[in-house]
Amino acid sequence: MVALRFYTVEMSLPCLCPCPSSPISLSLCSPRYNLLNTTSKRLDSSRNCRTLRISCSSSSTVTDQTQQSSFNDAELKLIDALIGIQGRGKSASPGQLNDVESAVKVLEGLEGIQNPTDSDLIEGRWRLMFTTRPGTASPIQRTFTGVDVFTVFQDVYLKTTNDPRVSNIVKFSDFIGELKVEAAASIKDGKRVLFRFDRAAFSLKFLPFKVPYPVPFRLLGDEAKGWLDTTYLSPSGNLRISRGNKGTTFVLQKETVPRQKLLATISQDKGVAEAIDEFLATNSNPAEDDYELLEGSWQMIWSSQMFTDSWIENAANGLMGRQIIEKDGRIKFEVNIIPAFRFSMKGKFIKSESSTYNLKMDDAAIIGGAFGYPVDITNNIELKILYTDEKLRISRGFDNIIFVHIREI
Repeated sequence: MVALRFYTVEMSLPCLCPCPSSPISLSLCSPRYNLLNTTSKRLDSSRNCRTLRISCSSSSTVTDQTQQSSFNDAELKLIDALIGIQGRGKSASPGQLNDVESAVKVLEGLEGIQNPTDSDLIEGRWRLMFTTRPGTASPIQRTFTGVDVFTVFQDVYLKTTNDPRVSNIVKFSDFIGELKVEAAASIKDGKRVLFRFDRAAFSLKFLPFKVPYPVPFRLLGDEAKGWLDTTYLSPSGNLRISRGNKGTTFVLQKETVPRQKLLATISQDKGVAEAIDEFLATNSNPAEDDYELLEGSWQMIWSSQMFTDSWIENAANGLMGRQIIEKDGRIKFEVNIIPAFRFSMKGKFIKSESSTYNLKMDDAAIIGGAFGYPVDITNNIELKILYTDEKLRISRGFDNIIFVHIREI
């Protein structure tokens, strides 16, 4: 048997406040598609997990009352606008950037915490969810911020220490370690923090000592200095919007809501089955929920996947690409094969019981330009929706395989 291989997007990650130019940059793969196989340990040890790496910057209204109270409607609109954006903004479409910018401006016009730099709520570790990428971004920013498999944090400690600091941390993994770039900080006014970078080092798990990051901060002069304005700090202290002296906008969170945690786990490709179980236990109630198959274009980002003999069989079983749901009971599986060629399989769906649909797929073709080449395939699939909202769907389909889809805008 041949393992089905799948596409994984690799992209290039930043400091959260404008960083000085660095004489070196880490070597990373340029953005391209690579084939990859991983294994789901919990859903079925004999199955391969199919993962499309996406930005872990997404969320929505959740059922947990504590989570709902942590974010107001305007904040949730911004969090929802981040869903599906890769590379923390690096690969965002113009429409996505416009939605994020609009949501940011709404929040900046609202009354958040007054004088945020004087508030204890700004203290602590913040996770970077999104950043714009102006042409003045430093090599550090260009190298690290767009890589979803890394996690980027900003530590802000202004009042609870005798050594006020703002530090940017790039966490490569629990097993490799992190890069920490530190700056001495001072409060200028109720919104602005002044900083000067003065040290940086790699802390690697396999070395008993830190490796200095070779940036001569003392010789950089004004290039090592900057400022960061906090333009919105949520009353809960869980969401922050900041703008830097190089024109960069940052969206950061302290508390990530359940859907963000799930998508972050998928993007890091570790413990996905466990994360799905945890999410479903918190956010769905099979005894009460009757989920509908919502119309729209749904891109698959993960599946617990069986080995099959050919890609066309995987495509016909909905194990690749996207599902397009139409309101009149029609459904289509669509997979891009190579540029200008795609596999398409159409069919119909009917609801058989609560949250469960029968799919009959019987119109398949390989399409190139204006021409179609029929393929003789017929499939009958039962699709059970385990959870869905306007942006995310978790379902169980062919051969009890679990799917995670996100709705495309």
